[in-house]
Amino acid sequence: MPRRCYSESPIDGDLATLDGSEAHHLLHVLRAAPGMSVTLFDGSGREFDAEVTACKRSTVELAITERREVDRELPHPLVLGIALPKGDRQRWIVEKSVELGVSRLVPLITERSEKQGGDKLVRYVVEASKQCGRNRLMEIVEPMRWSDWLDADIRSVGGVFAADFAHHAEPLRFRRWVAHPTGHRPTAAALAEQRPTLVAIGPEGGLSDAEVEAAVAAGWDVVGLGERILRIETAALGLVACLTIPSGAG
Repeated sequence: MPRRCYSESPIDGDLATLDGSEAHHLLHVLRAAPGMSVTLFDGSGREFDAEVTACKRSTVELAITERREVDRELPHPLVLGIALPKGDRQRWIVEKSVELGVSRLVPLITERSEKQGGDKLVRYVVEASKQCGRNRLMEIVEPMRWSDWLDADIRSVGGVFAADFAHHAEPLRFRRWVAHPTGHRPTAAALAEQRPTLVAIGPEGGLSDAEVEAAVAAGWDVVGLGERILRIETAALGLVACLTIPSGAG
């Protein structure tokens, strides 16, 4: 299977040039040479068969031999709002969210959350997309405060949700779930229902009572995954997997 590489620049013509970390990996790890076959994607949903034509000091030039639209996305948008933990666990959550088809990840600022976000998260998205075959990049947006996340109009909140949700007319058709140990366990029918969904996962120390009450007051449904206390990444992976697997596209 040809190596998958990401092009930061849109691929519109018959030629592409890779630089930065992608070129470095091809040149110094894979020892790329003219004639080597690779698969490119540019985050737009398209996939390209390409052949290396020239290897320079810090760039690799390729000729596009075939292009195609390959849709590996979920049938409906799934946005994950999560108070990310520290260190390598951030990377793990981002990688698994990409693999499971999450449309957008929103780092949440809560009473007990750690520092959120960073450019490195985008790198994790690219690497996970290369591995799992997604041709659209999961977007990571600027961190949001819990109150803003709960109160946002999901049809018109701009860069965070508008592209995914603006064409949906009925706000009641959107599912909004916040994970919490006191929540009810969602039924199989509820999990199998395919519609746009927002999922919220609290921080390592848990959401405060006031934050949970605010979510309920804002119309969020509090759901749980059993009697045990789950770590952030377990709750996120478990709930997202439950929502994506019934679609057959996760």
